[in-house]
Amino acid sequence: MKNISNSTLVFLNEIKTNNNREWFAENKFRYEAARSEFVEFVEHMINQISKFDPPIEQVNAKKAVFRIYRDTRFSKDKSPYKINIGAHLNAFANKLHDRAGYYIHIEPGNCFLAGGAYMPPGPWIKAIRKEIDFDAAPLKKIINSASFKKYFGSIEGEQLKTSPRDYPKDHPEIDLLRYKSYLAVHHLTDEQVLVKDFDKHCLKVFKALKPFDDFLNKALD
Repeated sequence: MKNISNSTLVFLNEIKTNNNREWFAENKFRYEAARSEFVEFVEHMINQISKFDPPIEQVNAKKAVFRIYRDTRFSKDKSPYKINIGAHLNAFANKLHDRAGYYIHIEPGNCFLAGGAYMPPGPWIKAIRKEIDFDAAPLKKIINSASFKKYFGSIEGEQLKTSPRDYPKDHPEIDLLRYKSYLAVHHLTDEQVLVKDFDKHCLKVFKALKPFDDFLNKALD
């Protein structure tokens, strides 16, 4: 099993300043090598994560890894390629933002591991808030645990400026209810990504993430 190599980071760093089809065509073999390496890494992570989250075993590594080609139809930035390589591991989601899972993002200077609910669709965000309104204690226990604080610090995500619909401004859990996304993000240095036991570090982070993901997914069950 290969971890992430420096050649992958070098390629991603160079595509930032050479984000055009001509350069990519000349260097496509480097991208294919980086992708192949990353798919192998993701396959290994699926195997290891499934030991504490069995349904993850169903995930197809190649399908979990995102395409490098950007959808520029509705973007002012017409750069054709992403400057990162990433994968989202989730056994039950039909779409990317349907369920909380495990996300790996490799980008020079901006590498991270993450999970949670990113801009969840209306029914899901309503269900999460309903769960918090009913009993916030389980979520508070998770985000105040030593392991969550060690790897994630606190919840990240955009928040409403006012209270969400159907909840008073003086609700005792208003700070939790105002989130539009419920994210746990573990930031990494490039050096951390390149160490030979990077996979073991990922597993520690994702084990700490699982209770948070479980709480968010439970709201849909």
